[in-house]
Parts: sequence; structure tokens; C-alpha cells
Amino acid sequence: MPMSDRLNNEAAVLAAIERLLTAGTAGDDVADALALLVAETSLIPLNNLDAWESIIRTQLWAFERKPTPAWWKFRKRRTDFASWLDLCSGNGFRREGIIRTLSGGAPNAFFLTVAVRRLNDWVPQVRAAAREHLSRLAERSDPEHVVDALWSVLAHCDSWGRMEDADRQALGDLISIKRVAIALGSRIMAATAGPVTRILSQAGRVLALDSYLDEFAAAAIQPSVRAKAYRCLLEERVVWVVGRKWRWTDVKWCEGRFEPVVDERALAKNVNFLDCLRMAVVDRSALVRRVAAEFLIKDLGSIGDEAAIFAERLASDRSKYVAERGRFALARLVVARTQQTPRTT
Repeated sequence: MPMSDRLNNEAAVLAAIERLLTAGTAGDDVADALALLVAETSLIPLNNLDAWESIIRTQLWAFERKPTPAWWKFRKRRTDFASWLDLCSGNGFRREGIIRTLSGGAPNAFFLTVAVRRLNDWVPQVRAAAREHLSRLAERSDPEHVVDALWSVLAHCDSWGRMEDADRQALGDLISIKRVAIALGSRIMAATAGPVTRILSQAGRVLALDSYLDEFAAAAIQPSVRAKAYRCLLEERVVWVVGRKWRWTDVKWCEGRFEPVVDERALAKNVNFLDCLRMAVVDRSALVRRVAAEFLIKDLGSIGDEAAIFAERLASDRSKYVAERGRFALARLVVARTQQTPRTT
């Protein structure tokens, strides 16, 4: 999407910021200025927040350096709500202080997302403040706003280089809020586009969505989400990317690449492997049936008589890759039976 399209309401947002910063001194009603800012920032898409934070930071910097008329010096230059804007301030002391003093819930998803992004702040004290107070802020906010924030953050938090284990735990605490987990689960089920599989993987760092994996596997709209859910159930574990580290492939020529660093945990539920495999084999998506074929081959020796039924069905699949895996499983079964059959002399 072109930058002009992403920031097409920039002028309106800047006008709303200016009006709020000067409300009460320029004759404007603070409540009206606040409502206007919330309305304008609610229209901001949450996929380009680096640019928006920079824009707001520049606006705050310019306002603070604007000459102050003598008759205005005795007045308070900022309204109370302007503190939400200070989450984008270039002053780390102000960002930390605001996080520690905010009360009530976030007025919209935009400001809540900016607050969550402070877990990757370049100032350690700001990250510490975010760890301590984000759960309280999320508890008092609309759960849909929290899900919007998580939807934006979980999609790319594995690239946040400043996050530490404590920061990741704080992010997991937001997912663990019961109302948020329910809303996030519903969003994952119904999503038709976007990096939902990555979001599900990152959300899997906590137990909150384990009970929804059966539903995701059976009825999630995106095939990749169903495939991910089946993989978690069949492996009885959840795997997610923590970050990336550089690996040299040829030091002599200074060549290398970033490789993902993963973490995992066991599922907090009992899984019936055969029931899960039965469902995966007949899923409408070849992507899911590929996962079924992979686990059929991996556990071929322990499945029993039903393994041949699964293999025959997959061998006749309309997907070339799935059919190849099914035929491979059948061949393995034939070899195994041949080896088990005693020779006659």
C-alpha cells in the first residue's frame, strides 16, 4: 500500500492533536477536542505505527518549542489527556512517567497499541514501566481494543530486538486475560486474511488458547490456521519464533543469513492422536492433508490397522504432493508386512 494511502488522514490527526494540546487556552472545550482526537486516531490503520509515532513525536516537539505569549505563561500548556500523546514523546522520562500514571482504560486501539509497543522501547526504564502497568491498562480497556493491539503486535514482535524474557511474559499476560483470550480466539477463527498463523504461534507462548485448538483445527476459515492447529495437536506442543540470530555461512566472503530462534512448550491438554489424524485426513484443504500425511508417515508403526486406511485415502488425493506421501506410506506398510511375514521353506 502506498505511503500516501496509509497516511491519508495525517492532516486531520495533526489538527486534532494541535487542538487538544491548546484546548482550554484557545477557548476550545477539552472534551470536544479529546473526542475529535479519539475519533481521528481510531481511523488509523495499525500496520504502520512506526511512521505515526514519528509524526506525533515531531508534532509534540514542535509544540513544546513554540514561543509562548506572555499572557499565556500562567496557564497550563497541556491538558490531562495530552499525556496519551506523550507515549510517543521523544523524552524517555515522559514516556515512563505517563505509563506509570495513566488511569482507566485506553480510549481506542491506537493508543493501546502504542502503549504495548513500549515493551520494545529503546529506554530500559520505559520497558520496565510497560511490564508493570500494561496488564492493569488492558484489564480496564475494551477487550476488542486489546485484541486489535495484539493483532498488530503479535504479527511482528519476533523482530523486536530489544524485548527480553520479562517483556515477552508481559505480552503473554495480556493474552491470558480471560475476556481478551475469548475475543482473540473468535478473531482467529473468523479471520479470512492476514498473518493469522503467525499470530496464533506467538499467542501459543501462554496456555490461554490451548482449549481452542480443537475448534481452530475443525472450523477456522484460513487453511493455514487449521494446519497450524492440527500440527500443535498432533505434536502435543506449541512452537513459536522468539527472534533471529546471525549465522555465518562463509566467513571468508562475509556471507551469512539470519535464522529463526524458536521456543516451545507442551500443550496443557490431552490429545487423542487418532481422532485428530482422522479429521486432518479428510480436511477440505490440501495444506491440512499434507500435515496429516507427514504425521501418518512419522507414526506409521504405532497407528495400527487404521494406518492402511489413512494411507489409501491419501494416496488417491487430488493433490499431487499428498498423493505421493500417501503412496510412500503404503509402500512402507507393504515392506513392514513383508518383514513380519515368516518365510516358509
